[in-house]
Amino acid sequence: IVDPTLSLGSFSASINASFKLYWTIDDIGNYLNKFHEHSLYIEKVKKFIEYEPQINGEETEVPAFESLTIKNLDFVYPFTKNEKKTLKGLDLEIKKGEKVAFVGYNGAGKTTLIKLLMRLYDPTEGEILIGDKDIKEFDTDEYRKEFAAVFQDYQIFAATLGENVVMDDMDGEDRDKIKDALFHSNFEDKYKELPLGLDTPLTKEFEKSGVDLSGGEKQKVAIARAFYKDSYYAVMDEPSSALDPIAEYKLNQNMVEIAKDRTVIFISHRLSTTVMADRIYMFEKGEIIEQGNHRELMELDGKYAEMFRKQSLNYLA
Repeated sequence: IVDPTLSLGSFSASINASFKLYWTIDDIGNYLNKFHEHSLYIEKVKKFIEYEPQINGEETEVPAFESLTIKNLDFVYPFTKNEKKTLKGLDLEIKKGEKVAFVGYNGAGKTTLIKLLMRLYDPTEGEILIGDKDIKEFDTDEYRKEFAAVFQDYQIFAATLGENVVMDDMDGEDRDKIKDALFHSNFEDKYKELPLGLDTPLTKEFEKSGVDLSGGEKQKVAIARAFYKDSYYAVMDEPSSALDPIAEYKLNQNMVEIAKDRTVIFISHRLSTTVMADRIYMFEKGEIIEQGNHRELMELDGKYAEMFRKQSLNYLA
């Protein structure tokens, strides 16, 4: 209107350029305001990259397992304001081939003890021995190879079924052994539905033809990893939480059958899992308050017996 020499197209381009300039300056302002916040995140990343492992050892020869002994063990989680002990004064011995169960309510310290046995942490006080050697003496990578563990927060990866069991490429792997591991975890019925068998891609993240498993089926694949791996110890942290009672019973029978010479440690809230255990440790507030086999603890008529009776009411009908 003011300058007739300015065409409508030029006017429109000027307005568009003005808006672009405005948003660019606005973005720069926002980024400047967030520099301090981002610097805090960057500092955490730098610390993570520069972190040197504190848990290690030098001895690479882990002796054949005969017994595992825990002596006067205390533990407080590091980097927490609360210095309350998660585990207090634990003493126990696990012998070769034993089936051991850790039971108790949430927060009793069961999973924490497993993390210490696998050297994800070191005890605050006390020691964990294999034979007469402290596990701190062993190289962590070599030591952890002796554990086949199934935790509650297992993952299924966008890879084939076989690779999810082996947790590696299947090149040169014993395919029959992988199938046996899956069948022992009661995955056989689902396996028969898969035309590609062990080569079936899981999840649809990279393959439209990928298979999405149910919660119970995923758990069976995770459990198959423990059956597949040759190790001294099999650790099952709530291994049957997504399974129905019949599938849980079959799993327990298969575990006893295949792990005759292996030491198995169960953590479970379902006490039907613990009936078959050679020794049961009842945890409460970080301490072992009862121990024995199922019959002995029922005769003791303490916390374990009370917990078992409450759960058994769901099945009596």
